[in-house]
Amino acid sequence: MPDTPRDILVLNGPNLNLLGKRQPQIYGHETLDDVARLCGEACEDGFFIRLEQSNHEGALIDLIHAARETTCGIVINPGAFTHTSIAILDALNTYEPPVIEVHISQVHKREAFRHHSYVSRRADGVIAGLGLEGYAAGVRRICQLKRR
Repeated sequence: MPDTPRDILVLNGPNLNLLGKRQPQIYGHETLDDVARLCGEACEDGFFIRLEQSNHEGALIDLIHAARETTCGIVINPGAFTHTSIAILDALNTYEPPVIEVHISQVHKREAFRHHSYVSRRADGVIAGLGLEGYAAGVRRICQLKRR
């Protein structure tokens, strides 16, 4: 029997490549490199982080499909696809390990269209409004769930 995967996929959707430059009053000045650092620090011994980002829905779906065989959990910030993508929800529904949905801002204090999440229908946990710390909290939760 093959070893159980110990990689956690930290998956970021559209416009998150501009983190630190785009609307810093909402998303702050930290970058995806800072996300990777925080997630790496939050990872328990024996777990590893793989950070990916795409502005393309199909690419995110392909990453989720590939993660089925190679990861033990996904921390996902789907960006605007949160509110629009049934396709990403369908891909996540094929993924058995834990999924934690993360949003840097407190989406429920923002525009009404941001209050609905397709991804939440699959997520095992949702974190919003903690800034980049939400990613680290998601990683810690997956490590905790997989230790059991």
